[in-house]
Amino acid sequence: MSEDALDELFDDDPQYQSAADEVYAELIARLGEATPQPRLEPTRKACELLGDPQHAAPVVHITGTNGKTSTSRIIESILRASGLRTGLLTSPHLVRVNERIMIDGLPVRNEAMARNWSEIAPVLAIVDAELVANGEEPLTYFEALTVLAFAVFADAPVDVMVLEVGMGGEWDSTNVADGQVAVLTPIALDHQARLGNTIAEIARTKGGIIKPSASVVTAIQTIEALDELREAAEHDEASLAIEKVDFGLESTTVAVGGQVITVRGRAGRYDDLFLPLYGDYQAQNATLAIAAVESFLGDGSRALEHDILVEGLSQVTSPGRLQLVGIEPTVLVDAAHNPHGAKALAGAMTEYFDFAELCIVIAVLGDKDAHGIVEELSPVATRFHVTRSHSERAIPADELAALVASVAGQDSVYSYPEVAEAVEAAREWAAEAPSRAVLVTGSITLVGEAIALAEAGGWK
Repeated sequence: MSEDALDELFDDDPQYQSAADEVYAELIARLGEATPQPRLEPTRKACELLGDPQHAAPVVHITGTNGKTSTSRIIESILRASGLRTGLLTSPHLVRVNERIMIDGLPVRNEAMARNWSEIAPVLAIVDAELVANGEEPLTYFEALTVLAFAVFADAPVDVMVLEVGMGGEWDSTNVADGQVAVLTPIALDHQARLGNTIAEIARTKGGIIKPSASVVTAIQTIEALDELREAAEHDEASLAIEKVDFGLESTTVAVGGQVITVRGRAGRYDDLFLPLYGDYQAQNATLAIAAVESFLGDGSRALEHDILVEGLSQVTSPGRLQLVGIEPTVLVDAAHNPHGAKALAGAMTEYFDFAELCIVIAVLGDKDAHGIVEELSPVATRFHVTRSHSERAIPADELAALVASVAGQDSVYSYPEVAEAVEAAREWAAEAPSRAVLVTGSITLVGEAIALAEAGGWK
């Protein structure tokens, strides 16, 4: 979406845009999301001083390694189709920070964001001062953003909050809320420096969102991860529903604009549902989301109405996830940023598209497994255009190009210092034959920049 379109969506009055920009400036002046603090007390203290807005509505809490945002968005859409007023917190954003805080399927308006920020800012200042006095870092970007989201949801007000964990689970600032339903997408190695070096350690941290007597719904996991989740659920006397055992994806068929799926839910079977997203992994995300909504609305014992599911799924969008941003030539973007996500992306490109040649524009952040990502993507790539996003954490283009060449071969690798150059060269190459396409992937920051280029260039 273009900046002008975003301005119109969030607010017509330019004074609110300026106020919202000031909120974002104050957020990014704080310690960034790359260095989260493993703590809950500061966020809890800020919420307590504000009257505990995190308890203003029941919560569906989502964690995992891949598929969190898509699963969260699908859950929110089904709940909204059920007649509930929804609040959705996801991260990160692609173009504007408003995208992270959604009310009834729309980004929070600038006026509401600025007004709620002005109300919570004095409280944030109090907590900041206490932290500094104790020799600790002030509230981070994500801690402050989470408090803001809770304030916005309480102010709206909403009937249900759907919260995507920022990182991990146990000490993630969203965990000051108590999820009636805890949802776990597939767990894989990622953020090892913060979460642990094994699947079991990471699962233990993510299982920290499980609260006493909650309903826990999990995707298919490795044995190590599932053992940790079982132990966490038993400890908190929470029920545990497992994909393939208690619910599952029965079938998926490629369709124009997405796929048609049949799902065996916890409480019912749902045939021939159209899902406007590509990739088997999105069908699995939808399956997990359906089980989560069954758990929230009827404790897994009452089937959902078919018409509600049809409506909820039909309205689902997943920006930055196999999203078409350009035609003539075809340009797709996907935010896969670890080997697990890259493997799913490569499979989707083979299953859902029939391009003979594919140019992958890639940039990767320094704390990611770039080698593993490239290994998974290499089988579907004709050539790589290697670049660097504007993130301070991005691997330099020449360094990443050498790594890509070691996997894919030097002859198929081209390096560009700027994203715009890499993308434009890829589009020029793809325009030479109708069987060619461009895929932009490797980091969320790269995808955001590509979407902005597409909007500015009027590719669609």
